[in-house]
Amino acid sequence: MIRHIVFFSVRRKEDVEAVRSGLLALGKIPHSRHFEVTLNTKVDLFSNAIDVVVYAEFEDEAALAAYKAHPIYADTTSKVKPLRELRYSADVVAAA
Repeated sequence: MIRHIVFFSVRRKEDVEAVRSGLLALGKIPHSRHFEVTLNTKVDLFSNAIDVVVYAEFEDEAALAAYKAHPIYADTTSKVKPLRELRYSADVVAAA
């Protein structure tokens, strides 16, 4: 299983909800076995730069690649990218 975790910071605070709701469209892509978009609670003592987190699980690399190739993914990226400052992504294989 692949865990796909993406962290976003938003340029303007008033756009945080627009980014969160925009990213929810990715949940309509059928290739993930679990998908969620959440706001960072910002309780870390050292850094609270991240505003929104996408977490998804995929059966394998092929499912993740199909998710990223889906037209909804490209459409969502074009809408969210102008509103975000940073984007960090990690795709990790879950321990058995």
